[in-house]
Amino acid sequence: MPTHQEHANLIWQIADLLRGPYRPPQYERVMLPMTVLRRFDCILAPSKAKVLAEYERRKDKLTGEALDSILDKAAGQQFHNHSPLTFEKLKGDPDNIEKHLVSYIKGFSANVRRIFDYFEFEAEIEKMRESNILYLVISRFCDVDLHPNTVPNSQMGLIFENLIRRFNELANETAGDHFTPREVIKLMVHILFINDDKLLATPKTVKTLLDPACGTGGMLAEAQNYLREHHADAKLYTYGQDYNKRAFATAASDMLIKEVAHNGTGENVRFGDVFLEDRFAGEQFDYFLTNPPFGVDWKKQQKEIQHEHDKRGFDGRFGAGLPRVNDGSLLFLQHMVSKFERVAPAEHKHGSRLAIVFSGSPLFTGGAGSGESDIRKWIIQNDWLDAIIALPEQMFYNTGIGTYIWIVTNRKEKRRKGKIQLIDAREFFIPMRRSQGDKRRKIGEGEDGEPNQIADIVRLYGQFEQNERSKIFDNDDFGYTRVTVERPLRLCYQMTAEDKARFLDACPELLGDIQAIDQQLGREPLFDWNKAWSSIQEILRARESRWKTAEQKLFRSVFTARDASAEKVLAGNRAEEHESDSDLRDFENVPLTVNVDEYFRTEVLPHVPDAWMDRSKDKVGYEINFNRHFYRFTPPRPLREIDIELKRAEDEILRLLSDATS
Repeated sequence: MPTHQEHANLIWQIADLLRGPYRPPQYERVMLPMTVLRRFDCILAPSKAKVLAEYERRKDKLTGEALDSILDKAAGQQFHNHSPLTFEKLKGDPDNIEKHLVSYIKGFSANVRRIFDYFEFEAEIEKMRESNILYLVISRFCDVDLHPNTVPNSQMGLIFENLIRRFNELANETAGDHFTPREVIKLMVHILFINDDKLLATPKTVKTLLDPACGTGGMLAEAQNYLREHHADAKLYTYGQDYNKRAFATAASDMLIKEVAHNGTGENVRFGDVFLEDRFAGEQFDYFLTNPPFGVDWKKQQKEIQHEHDKRGFDGRFGAGLPRVNDGSLLFLQHMVSKFERVAPAEHKHGSRLAIVFSGSPLFTGGAGSGESDIRKWIIQNDWLDAIIALPEQMFYNTGIGTYIWIVTNRKEKRRKGKIQLIDAREFFIPMRRSQGDKRRKIGEGEDGEPNQIADIVRLYGQFEQNERSKIFDNDDFGYTRVTVERPLRLCYQMTAEDKARFLDACPELLGDIQAIDQQLGREPLFDWNKAWSSIQEILRARESRWKTAEQKLFRSVFTARDASAEKVLAGNRAEEHESDSDLRDFENVPLTVNVDEYFRTEVLPHVPDAWMDRSKDKVGYEINFNRHFYRFTPPRPLREIDIELKRAEDEILRLLSDATS
């Protein structure tokens, strides 16, 4: 039996027929829908005659969903095709093949027709006809046997993955778009279900799972594979949403092909921008899996998201905060948490678990009071963050950056309550024999002689122990108070001819007052603004002159300058309080586990004795500095060893110079 790689290569060879009319990044416009179409054709071939006979009996009596339902049963699938045409028959009339192909597609049930509408395939059919390659493409696809007996569903998923990866490389897609490496999904799925063996083994158990950025549906398929292998009696209804038309169409067709378990009559995979059109509004789910695009901005959706945040707060999806507009990753997390099922065992509601892939940015970007920090604060203070797993670099097809799996749940195990586990799995990889885009490493799956590194990481999570690769912290360990540290303003007063002219340009009506001040206080610098201003006020009172507040502020700004040797400026008439110098304002991030007053007394005052804290401006923030907790000190090499290397380098340079001049 051919492998999925051989089938993918065979299909890829057909893509060479498109060269010319299509640029390589455009190949997917044809190859994905054609692969899906050929798969459907092969699946329906055994029941074709039965469906056609049933269609002839029913077509004059039934239409729409009623007819589709009966013909689906005749086909033994969740879809059917009542056209008398097949791929082989399409070759019989080369001159009209484009009309027959469109007719063939229109013979499918409504759910499949919608998929090809999203593929926008009729436009490609016409383009291939004009380029005289349509017949060749269909003929070559007839040679590809994609019947489930030849290509099981699991292999079909790998064929899709292989093709889409190649298309993404040609198109230079946004990092992380469309799909996730299979071994990363396996790791996420194993950890997602790790503690639910008893729950899933309960007879007639029914669970639901959502991926709001499902791409081509790889995570949904892998989750169902896990349940089939480990809990065959449990039902897992998987659902997804995506805004990329071709990715959505591929996922929707994959779900149909695999006869995914389904609850109700709605579609498993739904099209739409999750931020603007929540296609699962008001629904709750038991599990969530997703890999949202890394670093993709939400500027186009900003108006609607901001409105939901401002008007609905926590009654909407984004009450905790809004991240920077150039990275919407944490919006996906809030969206999913808003669909958590509550914990009420008596009502057979057991809460939810979530696994999401992030870049490093959501761990620490944004200081206290920022949207990112507020979202982390909300997740951690509600005791929902269960664990974070650092993955190796160079794991994804379109980016080599470091990535992290977050496990978030509202039903932590008792031993995990109030705790967060960090797992450093950055060294759990094997090099790939052949790079695939930016992917040069993979996590061993225990197959074909590979180490089972997935099991090793799952074991680290399950053991929940402190060791070199696993660290356990209290929730508060990641929080801090951002304290404002003030220092007194020190001003030196001095009147100069230049400053005097500048002030009078703005306030010429105060000429007499300025002349009097100049005469009585003189031109020498005065290092105590408090006394200087007191003397100025006496002069003004004697002249029965009253300045406006704006004029007083302008006078001080023109005739004073900051001077470290000057006296502190009093705050109004309060003898014990001083004005703060905004230029010297500083901030201290004090861990929540530390007493702020004690920290200030021991860590700040010894270095800045005249400082004080303005606690009215306190902000609580949260960040997770992964590297800090797993830093390993590497001692420097001995200086003698470095000197020897430098001497060798110098000798080599001199030798080369000598050779060049000789």
